[in-house]
Amino acid sequence: MSYIGKQPSVVALTASDITDGIVSNAKLAQDIISADTALGATPADTDEFLVSDAGTLKRVDYSYIKGGGIENSQVWLLTSDQALTGNSSMADITANLAESGLTGYARIGDAMTVSSGVFTFPSTGIWTVEAIFNFVGSDGYCQGRIQFTTNNSSYSDVSLSSEETDNQEYANAFLKAQVDVTDTANVKVKFGQGGTISGNALKGSSSYMRTGFFFTRLGDT
Repeated sequence: MSYIGKQPSVVALTASDITDGIVSNAKLAQDIISADTALGATPADTDEFLVSDAGTLKRVDYSYIKGGGIENSQVWLLTSDQALTGNSSMADITANLAESGLTGYARIGDAMTVSSGVFTFPSTGIWTVEAIFNFVGSDGYCQGRIQFTTNNSSYSDVSLSSEETDNQEYANAFLKAQVDVTDTANVKVKFGQGGTISGNALKGSSSYMRTGFFFTRLGDT
C-alpha cells in the first residue's frame, strides 16, 4: 500500500478494535478445541464448559452436568451360618460380614464400611439397599429385616419378610428399601434375623452367595 508522507506505525490489534458479535463460526479454526492441551483427568466440579442456552452462550460448571450413571454398586456376604434368635424377638446381624470376593466380582465406587453390623455409606445420595436371606430348617418360621437410622441412634424397620419351612425345607426372604442419605454420619443401615427354626438356620458362605446384601447409589440427594 502506498502512503503520502510518513508510513503510520504498526499498532497491535486490541479487543476494543473489534465490534462485539462479528467473529462468526466460519472464522474459527476447526481445531480450536482439539489443538489445545488435554485435561487428562475427570473435570473438577468448578471446571467450566461453554453451552448454548437457547441460542445464548453461557458457561456451566461440571458439577451441573456430571453423572448420569450408577456411581456406586457393591455386594456383601454373610460368610458363615448363623442360628436364629427364636420367636420372642429379632437380633441384629453383627458379625461375619464381608464384601464379596467371588469370582468376577467388581465394585463401583468406594466401599461401605461396617462396624458391629452397622453399615456406613461412603457418600450422600439416594441409595437402594437389598438383601437376600437363605434359610434351611425343620418346621417353623424365619424372618429377615432391614433397619435405618437418620440420627445414628434410633432405628426403624423399613423392610420385613417372613417365611415358613417344613421338614428341612429351604426358604428365601427378599427385602428392599430406598433411603435418602443426607448425612453419612447419621444415616446408617443394619440387618436383622429371627425365627423358630432350630440350628444354624440362616445360611452364609464366602465361597458363594447364600445370604447377601446389595448397595446401589442411584443419584444425588
